[in-house]
Amino acid sequence: MTGRRYVKSWRVEELIPLAVETYRQLEEDLGVKFFHERNIIRSLFNSGEENDWLARTTDDAYQNYILPDANVSTIEGKTAKIYSYGEVSNSYQTEMNKLVIAYREKLIEEGKLQTEKFDFSQLKMLENGVEYRNLKADKIIFCDGIGGLENPYWSYLPWNGTKGEVLIARIPNADFSKMFKYRIFIVPLPEKDLYWIGSKYDWTYENGDPTEEGKKYLKERLSDALTIPFEIVEHKGAIRPTVKDRRPFLGIHEEFPQVGIFNGLGTKGASLGPFFARQMADFLIGEGKIEEEVDISRFNEI
Repeated sequence: MTGRRYVKSWRVEELIPLAVETYRQLEEDLGVKFFHERNIIRSLFNSGEENDWLARTTDDAYQNYILPDANVSTIEGKTAKIYSYGEVSNSYQTEMNKLVIAYREKLIEEGKLQTEKFDFSQLKMLENGVEYRNLKADKIIFCDGIGGLENPYWSYLPWNGTKGEVLIARIPNADFSKMFKYRIFIVPLPEKDLYWIGSKYDWTYENGDPTEEGKKYLKERLSDALTIPFEIVEHKGAIRPTVKDRRPFLGIHEEFPQVGIFNGLGTKGASLGPFFARQMADFLIGEGKIEEEVDISRFNEI
């Protein structure tokens, strides 16, 4: 549920079921727990917001995602009192750091991962493929996040990188079992009393490093939300690979058919990733096509 009018995210009915299936299968394959079903408690600050929310609860298209009555028993007495609350169901938390670390270890054990800085000068275009040092392949697919902005094959795309900053905070005895949005998100982590706090959005920045300004902003928002003490444990920053038209980059280079891209998942990568990764994989083995809305060919004549 997104925006001031509480609308469903783009294609949520297709994205979420496949994401759930994918992450649960990965948990089983990797033997790591990183995927959690957690409802979201949203703060409604005035009667207008409450009316908009209540209107959604009567819309049949939203019945799977909005509960008519929010259960706020776990946050009562620990968070600032506000006008009202709404509760989102069928929502999930993916601990991407745990997933990435576990999958990386699996690939290393299987001899399928080389960890090094990519050297573009070593990439050679062959008549029917590519060569990189001692490797040959039909195609190379770049999945380099915001690094795509500096990638000589993809720098022409309309990147719109967005910097984010988050805190990891210790909130003793809070015992929040649900995600809580009070202008920022407070998200439980598996470690006792630890919570992910975020995020900040900046469209102008020098680098992805955390800043004192960002820390101050998040700390003040957290102080506004809580009536119980907390402690800042960690402060992180990074740049999201966002796109100007808010749609991913999938496809093949117009001049170099051996070169592909899978990128631009932006702030919703956890939900977009499984669906479009499958679409990209099917396309690469000749069993499907890339939708026009996400195909980079939409920018070929720009």
